[in-house]
Amino acid sequence: MTTIADFKVKLFADGADKAGMLEMYRKPFVKGFTTNPTLMRKAGVTDYRGFAREILAAIPDRPISFEVFSDEFDEMQRQALEIATWGDNVYVKLPVTNTRREPAYDLVETLSHQGVKVNVTAILTLEQVQAVADALRGGAPSNVSVFAGRIADTGVDPVPVMAESVRILKDVPTAELIWASPRELLNVFQADSVGCHIITATNDILKKLDLIGRDLADYSLDTVKMFFNDAKAAGFSLDLVTA
Repeated sequence: MTTIADFKVKLFADGADKAGMLEMYRKPFVKGFTTNPTLMRKAGVTDYRGFAREILAAIPDRPISFEVFSDEFDEMQRQALEIATWGDNVYVKLPVTNTRREPAYDLVETLSHQGVKVNVTAILTLEQVQAVADALRGGAPSNVSVFAGRIADTGVDPVPVMAESVRILKDVPTAELIWASPRELLNVFQADSVGCHIITATNDILKKLDLIGRDLADYSLDTVKMFFNDAKAAGFSLDLVTA
């Protein structure tokens, strides 16, 4: 039976709710954290810099990614250079393109070779993986985030894509591949099996790690009990109707 300790893939927590991040920080198997502007907005964050500094004060010793939020490369670079000063454990997330589909590869290469630890995000194609790998070669430690969950959302099996991404990054030893946007706990097993370095998942998925090895017959019974108890609590009734 597989246990958390058996996984070679590193487990990161994906979120921007401080309480949730600290809950995961207390779990030694969570090796790092990722955030993004969408998660921050959902969590009600309004002061980006203030939030980041607060989180870094509480989590000073595990990798954390914070994303730039400009659509112009010169401003992305300015933001990236500031974000990189926030802590030695900070990775700067850069989108693989801007909203005009202009690739960020030159910026990725510039920052990485300036010593900035980058996390290139929103990658969905192998062509993007290869171009990012070329930009990162010889640079600082980095992450390459391939959104396997979004690939799966289109009906495409992400496993071969992630396996090929692992192969592409083999000659870039400073780069670690992240399986991003997982949809279910099974994705942790898949990421581990293809040799992915990291999988970043929401707290809801990470909490399902407790289900590993659960007896399916017992789990079936618990599901039946849940349906029964919820129907009872809701007061559902189908009383006999007499003519």
